[in-house]
This record gives sequence, structure tokens and C-alpha cells, in this order.
Amino acid sequence: MIIRKLFKFENAHVVRGCSSQRCKYSIHGHSYKVEVLFESNYLDNGQMVYDFGLMKLTIKELIDSFDHSTAIWDKDDRDYIGSIKKHSLRWVSLPVSPSAEQFVRVIFLMVDKLLLQTKMVNGEKNVSLHSVIVHETDTGYAQGFREDAYSKLMGKIDLKDIVFSKQVKEEWSDFHMWDKLLEDKIFVNPPLN
Repeated sequence: MIIRKLFKFENAHVVRGCSSQRCKYSIHGHSYKVEVLFESNYLDNGQMVYDFGLMKLTIKELIDSFDHSTAIWDKDDRDYIGSIKKHSLRWVSLPVSPSAEQFVRVIFLMVDKLLLQTKMVNGEKNVSLHSVIVHETDTGYAQGFREDAYSKLMGKIDLKDIVFSKQVKEEWSDFHMWDKLLEDKIFVNPPLN
């Protein structure tokens, strides 16, 4: 069975190297919709694949990191990067250009790692990330699967190369959440009442 949770964020970026003049030379924004799809052949003690309420915790915080921020490709022009960081408190530096396709891969890798490091407490079994869909506009989206996220043909993404601004981290419930994720710390779902 597959379940889906929808998240939203507003983000600005420049996508260098693309065909569109507006897209590659001008900062512009989108109202993104992100669909995270989980799958399992089992149901937990509440007869769910994975409680939607659990997705409102750390997964939501990671995706919300992109809200009202600027996504920066760390290979972009140094002056441009410096200017964004100087004039914006919320930014995320990525090791890939912030296209919808690369957002899919980045979000898949972040959520997949978080899911793998989460201790389940309500009988969840074999819950895995099926795919991620990133709607950049109402008419255009990218969908990626495990093989896309980890594809060497599309360029390897190392999560250690993703940098969140201090302001983004200060808005998390745990300032060190990203460090804990990178250090393979275990995240425990809230206890049952």
C-alpha cells in the first residue's frame, strides 16, 4: 500500500545552464508542492502504513527549511552566493542546481535517511520511501524514485554538502537536527499515549 503526504513551501532560485533565459539569469520563485509517498505491505497498531501525524514532525521541518528561503547551487558565482547570504537570513546551499528534478533527489535523500534512522514505536514494519514528487508549478512537476535519488548517472549527492543557514536551523525544534542526521543518530517517534 502507498500513502502520500503533501507539503508546501515558497522558494527562490536561479537554475543556471537551463534553456530558458528567465530561469537561468534571474532570481525567481515558485510555490512548491511536495508529495512524499511511503509504502509498506504491513499496517501498524493503528492499522496505518505510517501515521500522517508523524510526518508533521522532523520530515516537515526538513522540507520547511526551503520555505521563504533561497536555494543556492554551491558552484554558482561566488559574488552571487555572497550577496544572497548577505541579504537573506534564510538560505540553503545545495551541491546541485536547484531544479525541480534535483529538489526531488535532495528531498528523497533527506527523508530516506531520516526514515532509516527512525525508531518506530507503534508496530510499523517495512515502511520505505516510494517516491517524491515536486510540483514547481501547477502544470509541471518531477517525480523521482530510489534509483534516481542515488543515481551516479545524474551525479552523486552527498548530504554533507547541504548547508542550512543559521536562521533556518534556529527555527527547527532541535538546532542540531541536521548534524544528528548526518552522524547517523537515531530519531525516536513519540511514545504512544
